[in-house]
Amino acid sequence: MAAKADYYEVLKVSRDADAVEIKRAYRSLAMQYHPDRNPGDAEAEERFKECAEAYQVLADADKRRLYDAYGHAGLQGEGGGSAGFEDIFSQFGDIFGDIFGGGGRGRRQAARGADLRYDLELSFEEAAFGVKREITFHRREQCEVCKGTGAEEGSKPERCTTCQGEGRVTRQQGFFMVQTSCPVCRGAGHTIKHRCKPCGGQGLATVERTVSVTIPPGVDTGVRLRVSGEGEAARQGGARGDLYVFVQVAAHEAFQRDGADVYSELKMSMSQAALGDEVEIATIHGPEKVKIPAGTQPGSVVRLRRKGVARLNGSGFGDHYLTLVLHVPEKLSREQKKLLAQLREEGL
Repeated sequence: MAAKADYYEVLKVSRDADAVEIKRAYRSLAMQYHPDRNPGDAEAEERFKECAEAYQVLADADKRRLYDAYGHAGLQGEGGGSAGFEDIFSQFGDIFGDIFGGGGRGRRQAARGADLRYDLELSFEEAAFGVKREITFHRREQCEVCKGTGAEEGSKPERCTTCQGEGRVTRQQGFFMVQTSCPVCRGAGHTIKHRCKPCGGQGLATVERTVSVTIPPGVDTGVRLRVSGEGEAARQGGARGDLYVFVQVAAHEAFQRDGADVYSELKMSMSQAALGDEVEIATIHGPEKVKIPAGTQPGSVVRLRRKGVARLNGSGFGDHYLTLVLHVPEKLSREQKKLLAQLREEGL
């Protein structure tokens, strides 16, 4: 069985492409390989289905997160996979309506509000154990003066006479009828003769917003947290966008981290390495006693189970790995030099 193609390569987009870029790429490829444009072409039909399958995953934030983390294996049981034409048209009817004039598939939907990004820096400990933080940012809300209409107080938007309030116009392109956004009202379905001055006719005004965000234990640099409904308001009464919090974890003076595992070093003296010892070390969970066996070699690693960071998926903790490093003093007393000289004579 042939391996599945990479979904990003199928849609010809980069791995950091946003939702708009992914949708634009899919629209272009769907138009190119659509069965109506390639009658009897089995290869085009397969490419069309392949593009639809890729878009089904990459357009869904949860499925995309699984795919980015685990590839195709992460989508098992998630409802991914190839679909027939009826499934494709039912799932992506809004896209095909735009391209091929499928106006009978439903009324024009109000655009969703824009998503926002907030970069949040956490300390090593905050990332390890979780924290609740208040963050302040700016977003666009419905204008209080015009109540989101964009029209001057005392007036109201008028139905667009070009598209008859539909927000789209249909034109013939070769053998096909193609629907595009109305050039007069820009898809709004109405026009504004007297614009609201405070918001410039946008229907939205920028305000400062403070929200409390719960950071789960185990986050790391690059983790993106979604705060649903805290993005910008929509112009035409659509759903509000989301706020995405991108985590950046500050470095720690004593610990390093790789996933849920923590790494640190312990400097041991020559006598500790040769004779053994029991010492107390610092971990993120507090002090722990560690035994240094007699004859320990420099570079040896001691593993402290479940003393690392909480796993983000909730499956326990990582481990703490302690590397034992031999500490050679730069200065010695006369007595110390004498003792070491005697040991050297003994072959140590």
